[in-house]
Amino acid sequence: MINNILLAGISYKKTPIELRERLSFSGNNITDTLLKLKSHKFVDECIILSTCNRIEFYCVTESIEDCLADLNNFIIYENNFPQEYYTTNFYFHYGENAVKHLLRVSSSLDSMVIGEPQILGQVKEQYRRAHEAGTTGLILNRLFHNAFFTAKKVRSETGIGAQAISISYAAVELAKRIFDDLHNRSALLIGSGEMGELAAKNLINAGINELFITSRNYNNAEILAQKLGGRAIRNEELYFQLNHTDIVISATDSVEFIIGPQHLKEALKIRKNEPVFLIDIAVPRDIDPRVEDIENVYLYDIDDLKSVSEENIKTRREKSRKAEDIINQRVDIFIEWLNQLKVFPTIVELKGRFEHIKNIELSKALRRIENTETDSKEILDNLANSIVSKLLHQPITKLKGESSSSLSALYIETLRKLFNLDRSLAIVEDDMDIQLDQDWNKGQ
Repeated sequence: MINNILLAGISYKKTPIELRERLSFSGNNITDTLLKLKSHKFVDECIILSTCNRIEFYCVTESIEDCLADLNNFIIYENNFPQEYYTTNFYFHYGENAVKHLLRVSSSLDSMVIGEPQILGQVKEQYRRAHEAGTTGLILNRLFHNAFFTAKKVRSETGIGAQAISISYAAVELAKRIFDDLHNRSALLIGSGEMGELAAKNLINAGINELFITSRNYNNAEILAQKLGGRAIRNEELYFQLNHTDIVISATDSVEFIIGPQHLKEALKIRKNEPVFLIDIAVPRDIDPRVEDIENVYLYDIDDLKSVSEENIKTRREKSRKAEDIINQRVDIFIEWLNQLKVFPTIVELKGRFEHIKNIELSKALRRIENTETDSKEILDNLANSIVSKLLHQPITKLKGESSSSLSALYIETLRKLFNLDRSLAIVEDDMDIQLDQDWNKGQ
């Protein structure tokens, strides 16, 4: 059963953003995408984890090989992802390795910035959407809840998230390297989501002089601006504000470019070629990469933050070791549960059969108590003997029938383990001698 969990994905580690954004799924289209994936014959359950750094497909299937073929068709043909990039960029994990990968992702051990807290919220949100869409089931529900528990345990017991250097923090650190002093600089934040809010907080902590916030939903921008002491502007004011802004951080879920070369060229004319620093932490990207070709325009995307995050990795290596130990323990617990699913139907059926026998014999005994004057102790004794006899009849008959077959040793060993028959061999042999004597005397 454990090998029926399949994971296929791409991440920042080997796939650049220009490829990742071709397969990015936003909140607007994720439900339809999940339902399309679930409609494939060999996909029993599925969740799509789509973040700024990764796109991963988690599937439960009865056939790994057939499910891989379904995923191949879904990704390449239904989502127009080039075959050559699929072959060279996608990684695949099965069973235990897939479980461990999810636990590492949720615990922020596989993040660009080790210990960053945003990933757990993103995983929870993607799970919620899949659950509401009806594409999860027993196995993925249990797996993802196990991942949430593991991530919390890792964070509380290792302190790996203490003073976490998030993607938003790294973006602001990069801005500080471009402008030595932010106290005389203004910033424009595009987007009012979690990533945007974190970036705004870090800008304020870094001493930014003016902070403007815009969002597709003006009310959201206004609420965030009041909360942080910035100024909200309407979406239609964005390009005017661009003319007077030194730093632009964009973090929206737009599927199209928000800022293009023409916007920066116009802004630089008004700014008299004063440099503009842009950080695009959105996937798909918000800012057309061609703006880099314009003099005095400095553009960084989320992949450019790797150098900042490398400092974070060094300081968290020791904590990561302890976190890995926790994850390995939780993987073992999940695998044990998953393996038990194989025997669960048999256990239920066995209990049902035993309950059926008990109920029949108990009904007989109760009728005898009501309708006769027989001693109750005798009736209860007969009840117990009858139940034992009925329960053992089929196993003993099968065991005797196989006594001369090649499977007899296997049946005997299995029964002794199942019923913990730890009596010494000498006692067993004595019982056998007594039984043989009795059988012989009956034959005389």
